[in-house]
Amino acid sequence: MSQARILVVDDDRAFRLSTAALLRSDGHTVDVVGDGAAAVQALRAHPFDLVVLDIRMPGIDGLGLVEALRLWGDHIPVLMISGYGTVDAAVRALQLGADDFLTKPVEPDVLTARVAALLERRPSLHTHAPNPGGMVGRSPQIRDVIAAIRRVAPSAANVLISGETGTGKELAARAVHQLSDRAQSAFVPVNCAGLSDGVLESELFGHVRGSFTGSVRDRVGMFESADGGTIFLDEIGDMSVALQLRLLRVLQEREVTRVGASFPIKVDVRVVAASNRDLKGLVAEGRFREDLYYRLAVFPVVLPALRERSSDIPLLVEHALAALRMAHAGRERLSCSPFAIRLLRAHEWRGNVRELFAVVERAAIEASFHRIEAQHLPADVRERGTPRLADVRYRAAGPDDDEQAAIQAALEETDGALGRSAELLGMGRTTLWRKLRRYGLTARDELRVDD
Repeated sequence: MSQARILVVDDDRAFRLSTAALLRSDGHTVDVVGDGAAAVQALRAHPFDLVVLDIRMPGIDGLGLVEALRLWGDHIPVLMISGYGTVDAAVRALQLGADDFLTKPVEPDVLTARVAALLERRPSLHTHAPNPGGMVGRSPQIRDVIAAIRRVAPSAANVLISGETGTGKELAARAVHQLSDRAQSAFVPVNCAGLSDGVLESELFGHVRGSFTGSVRDRVGMFESADGGTIFLDEIGDMSVALQLRLLRVLQEREVTRVGASFPIKVDVRVVAASNRDLKGLVAEGRFREDLYYRLAVFPVVLPALRERSSDIPLLVEHALAALRMAHAGRERLSCSPFAIRLLRAHEWRGNVRELFAVVERAAIEASFHRIEAQHLPADVRERGTPRLADVRYRAAGPDDDEQAAIQAALEETDGALGRSAELLGMGRTTLWRKLRRYGLTARDELRVDD
């Protein structure tokens, strides 16, 4: 095991010093800090190979810090340690991007073994090659989708991708193509919705000159263009029954006949189809051919709705921000506050990823391409997300770090207004004023308190 630079973050002085001594005895360089804020400064000042991180700390806790690390795009391996060894805590830590989890008290041999294992995986952890097709996410749902795509891609099987509008069906189709032995050939997308039968037929199969009014030259169809590669038939459920029959013959015979032509043309094309509609239901209604359905659905892939994988929202937001920073010169300061991220995660996203990207772009404009705060988000996003503050709202016997997080979130939501923050938190203005002093926070309207 090679030497590494390790950051130990824990508010328990005895634990962080003993951990540092243990790791130094293995030849590592070890820095120690006692809270999340100091950890942020250390991480920005020096490159580290590993972070050993406590969950419960004052101010920025371990979960918030690992989430921020992944939001920044930093893939330093993180070993999370907690004195509260619940399954929920471990699952939450791993969902947010931690690489391993231990419960205190930690046996020295176990700690050094886990550290060694993480350091050995450094190349793969640091590289984090992008998901195929440009798909963004680390949630179990997306991992399952990518695993299914990796299984089917090397085969010649047709694939049917289903999912709500905006879930990324074309990205999934591109991933199938990218991971197949056809990757060096064409990927040809066709949207079957909104086109008349005549236009779609000509687009798919081509036509010869004079086959209909206005056809002054031969036209190569999409199937011919995709020869040797992949054709992606999006919104296949909107195709008429007559065209479904022509498509079925193409899949059966592996040949197309241009409109107006008298001879077929052989094609070698893999078909990936997609629909946001229930094709089985359309089959039952007689609006989609059953034999075509089974030809297309050799290997079905179902994409989850964004609300089912909200843990991916920070990554998706950063992906959208990175694209906006690239598209607008001089916008390097564009970012999104943690509370705005919380509100985005709480939203239902009926339009899924497409809607999220539109909201982020609008918010970036509202924020003048600086830091997106809660007030820059649409009202429906703020209104749905704000009740989630109840999860960290003021509790008389609650831990200080939860209380401070709630107060900071309320100040951000209300643009620093003392009275509105107190109302949101469910406490009196005097009480909130005292707590602001305690945590070193300030409010915009520090007026005479009245309770």
